[in-house]
Amino acid sequence: MNKRAKRIVVKVGSSTVTDATGRLDHENIKVLVEQIAATWAQGTECVLVFLGAIAAGLERLGLRERPKEIAKVQAAAAVGQGLLVHEYTALFRGHDIHTAQVLLTQFDMAHRELYLNAKRAIGELLSMGAVPVVNENDTTTVEEIKFGDNDTIAALVAVLVEADLLILLSDTDGLYTGDPRQGEARHLTRVDEVTPEIERMASGIGTDFGSGGMVTKIHAAKIAGAARVGMYIADGRDPQVLQKIMNGREIGTYFVPKKKRVPGRRLWIGFGRAVKGRVIVDDGAVRAIVHDGKSLLPAGITGHAGAFGIGDTIEVAGPDGTVVARGSSNYAAAELTGIKGKRSRQIADALGEDFSEEVIHRDFMVVF
Repeated sequence: MNKRAKRIVVKVGSSTVTDATGRLDHENIKVLVEQIAATWAQGTECVLVFLGAIAAGLERLGLRERPKEIAKVQAAAAVGQGLLVHEYTALFRGHDIHTAQVLLTQFDMAHRELYLNAKRAIGELLSMGAVPVVNENDTTTVEEIKFGDNDTIAALVAVLVEADLLILLSDTDGLYTGDPRQGEARHLTRVDEVTPEIERMASGIGTDFGSGGMVTKIHAAKIAGAARVGMYIADGRDPQVLQKIMNGREIGTYFVPKKKRVPGRRLWIGFGRAVKGRVIVDDGAVRAIVHDGKSLLPAGITGHAGAFGIGDTIEVAGPDGTVVARGSSNYAAAELTGIKGKRSRQIADALGEDFSEEVIHRDFMVVF
């Protein structure tokens, strides 16, 4: 199956590129590049999403620990990004492969034109035989436009470039039924669907399994799966991890993508834009959205949070808090206060006949 993958995204967790002291592990970076080069030589295009820029900057600047001041962290990232890209460039050059640095922020994903520009640029780089080396622009990024975690960056990049496979390399060899460091836990080699049970399982596992924790990896699997991108979580310290995956060996945990791909614009609305709020819906609305393919109507809404406006992306959560969908809201948060739980006739009486029956139309919604 994986031998047919023509384009993959490989995300390298911090535990893969740094040692126990937090300094760069240059030997393992070299091994990683060798694996990507071998995969490239077999006809598979690869996009590399990397971490370690801040660690590289701290090491070069002689700082023993990560500063608390944001400006100093950004300065370390600025130094480290150049160092790491130089290292990757030199190592890939040894395999006669070009590289190109690509820095992204949530802002680039949230605006349709910038999103499409990034998509075209990375596609052109791949067609020219260059490995795009992608990272969040930590030098200038502020909290409002950060992705939040690097697993999400990798999943969004996989959606952006229409990858066949997303591989998250971490310090764990996959998903377990519990925390393997705290007792017996069964390793899962395959997850056919990210169910609430799987999400609860992940939330009980320590968050120091890689940079983002297991919860963010499961979220990445949901994003990738909606775009029909299969995903692996695997041990980044295995010197043959990519070759094993590409050869179809049973390794790590494989997340099966959905059978039907969500259209590109809906993917962008659901995952490319920052989430500005959330609506809570009753069980009937959950069934209508998830199982019956319906739009979200005001009648099913029991509550909401966040200062979102018309056109903003919001989450839809069931009574237990499980997020079942995302989409573009036809109402601002303030407007929902007066219409939530009401039927169309009641809303018409309150707002007049010129109103939207759907809070989120099905065509502008992604269901998890």
